[in-house]
Amino acid sequence: MMYRGLPRSIYILFFSRIVNTTGAFVRPFLAIFLTSNLGISDAQAGIIVTLAIVVNMPGTIGGGWLSDRIGRRWTLLSARTLAAACYVPCAFLGNSMVIPALLIASSFSNGVGNPASQCMIADLTTRENRKEAFSLIYLGINIGFSLGPLIAGFLYNNYIEWIFLGDAFTTFISVFLIYRFVPETYPKLDEDSCGTYVPHEERPEVGSFVSIMRKRPFLVAFTFINMLLIFVLNQNNFALPLQLKDVFGMAKGPQLFGIVMSVNGLVVVIMTVFLTRLTRSLRPILNISLSGVLFAVGYGILFIATSFTYFIVSTVIWTLGEILNATNSGVYIANHTPMSHRGRFNAFIGTVMTMGVSASPMFIGFYIEAYSLSLVWPLMFAIGMAGAGLMFALYALEKRRYASLPP
Repeated sequence: MMYRGLPRSIYILFFSRIVNTTGAFVRPFLAIFLTSNLGISDAQAGIIVTLAIVVNMPGTIGGGWLSDRIGRRWTLLSARTLAAACYVPCAFLGNSMVIPALLIASSFSNGVGNPASQCMIADLTTRENRKEAFSLIYLGINIGFSLGPLIAGFLYNNYIEWIFLGDAFTTFISVFLIYRFVPETYPKLDEDSCGTYVPHEERPEVGSFVSIMRKRPFLVAFTFINMLLIFVLNQNNFALPLQLKDVFGMAKGPQLFGIVMSVNGLVVVIMTVFLTRLTRSLRPILNISLSGVLFAVGYGILFIATSFTYFIVSTVIWTLGEILNATNSGVYIANHTPMSHRGRFNAFIGTVMTMGVSASPMFIGFYIEAYSLSLVWPLMFAIGMAGAGLMFALYALEKRRYASLPP
């Protein structure tokens, strides 16, 4: 079995992620809750959701610094506990406008925990088993997310308070699993612990984050090229549902979008293990380049979509790209960051990715108004292929420079 032989703590993190994401009830229904239950306008709901995304970024930056200073474990435990605690009062506040403030605070706290979570996986693994570890964690996240919205959909109309309490409760359980079974993973940075087995790019360094980042131009280039690919992928949350509504009408569009996203989750659960095994011998950066091609082709065929079958085929293709990108980007980052600064590098890269996700709906919205919805897909094809080409060029340059180093 591909996932056999990983560190025990990785399996605990895997189960913790399943529990946490199975109870992720609030996020899928946030917009509906704000407009239907609190009675605020669509524009006001959009502002609140945007604020929740924006405050996540400084939380991530702060969490990266804390992960490198006080350790990964306590940063993650504290952040996740505070995030869950913000949900508990929401169950009892009715339609109070305090709820949006608590939701925004929870988003900030979740941002604090994100770099620590990524660092723990990197700390616990080596280059030999890191792909398998990131793949397993990604699989756990998606197993949970495939169940969570179904449970939340049942709870929403009749037991709205359990949307918040259930989310908080499952987060507390996931936190307890880490508290009880996962020790601090922050590596020892003394000379004896950093022998020749530690690859050059991962060895601890002394200095500011900016000075160390300047020594890693390939990692900086990777970050911004991958932001282009994530920009394309994010059309599954914006242009894709609009296209379905445009082609099939308001009556069928949302229902078909639900089917498309179910296909997305099903492909992730079924294909993650197979695809990881198939591409395990390739360098992470090559897999990410391939993900750009899959994004381009998957979204590009929607330009000629005349039936729902095209949307299903499209979803299968871009979901394969999502798997490759999600399971390899963390590996590449871990392989190219010093263990002494992993938190801050993950925070920087996570912030850049969030900026790409945040900018995508606004940019594409203006593009649709200026041109048309159907012309989004040729644009996504072009950006996806350009990102794939740039990533492959980066691979070629990096291979030349680091020819003597392991992948």
